[in-house]
Amino acid sequence: MRNTILPRVCFLCLVLFSCFPQALIAYEDVTLENVESPVPNKADEPVAREMSLEKAAHFLDSAALTWQKERKCFTCHTNFAYLYARPAISAKVTAHQQVRAFAEELVQTRWPDQGPRWDAEIVAAAAALAFNDSATSGKLQEASRTALDRMWTVQQEDGGFSWLKCDWPPMESDDHYGVTLAAIAVGVAPDNYASTPAAEKGMQGIRRWLNANAPPTLHHQAMLLWANSYTPDLLSPEQKSATIQQLTALQKSDGGWALATLGNWERGDDLQQDTEHSDGYGTGFVLYALRRAGVELSHDAVQRGVKWLKSNQRESGRWYTRSLFKDNHHFISHAGTAMAVMALKQCEEPAVGRVD
Repeated sequence: MRNTILPRVCFLCLVLFSCFPQALIAYEDVTLENVESPVPNKADEPVAREMSLEKAAHFLDSAALTWQKERKCFTCHTNFAYLYARPAISAKVTAHQQVRAFAEELVQTRWPDQGPRWDAEIVAAAAALAFNDSATSGKLQEASRTALDRMWTVQQEDGGFSWLKCDWPPMESDDHYGVTLAAIAVGVAPDNYASTPAAEKGMQGIRRWLNANAPPTLHHQAMLLWANSYTPDLLSPEQKSATIQQLTALQKSDGGWALATLGNWERGDDLQQDTEHSDGYGTGFVLYALRRAGVELSHDAVQRGVKWLKSNQRESGRWYTRSLFKDNHHFISHAGTAMAVMALKQCEEPAVGRVD
């Protein structure tokens, strides 16, 4: 009698692999000791056959730890963004613990010894740590409180902050981003930090500055929408409604958003901005802001946006976004991947507030 067991077993393995490809993907725990740099961010990277949060986590872990290992600093688009997004998948991994520890070392050791590199570093660290606390322990940790309290020592008389203007939008090109980020930091911080005397006085200055300085871009208006979800008097009901309408009006026919349509930024390489194609940052950021503003999951714009994110992850696990400044490293893809993960998580939860 012919032995038919082996062919049947092989056939069964083939069927299982075909039906459950994601279940069979197992990544080694990424650490500072074994991290490998992700392949470069490229527009022509193939789209994944199906979305995988495990792949997204592996990419985020690798990008953040590579930056930490090679550059030994923090930046808004990579490891600060990582502290916002990683808990949306899982915070109980070595990579997250190592990035978090690096941020705490920045605040508690490097600042006392060497000082912050810029005032912007204080605000960015305070926001990332406070957001991370809110998404993990729900308690304001010592390093987070230290960063938040130090933030007020560099607040200017007009209520604003000296921000980086490196021509790397949307994060490092104007003061408005930093002021709004400071408002987010206070609003998201656990343990009712916003009611402390220092925070109340600081927020008075922030409100004063925002009243005197309109957002220069729709991106920053959406940042205010995010901040307003914690501190509801930053926008009037009319401003909130108008911002939501402006954002939904820019949705592409494929369901996504293009970051370049959220502002009128000039490039540094004499090329044209890509306002035609949806990207990871544009879609993730707008979706997240809309959900924070109370736009329901059943809303057509939200449903189409989620569908775009689930259909446009790249094989590496990232969501690609072209740099607004020049065609080089496209590190905004790191922040875009973080925003995509945050948006998908926000679309699993009830909306924060009603749309007025």
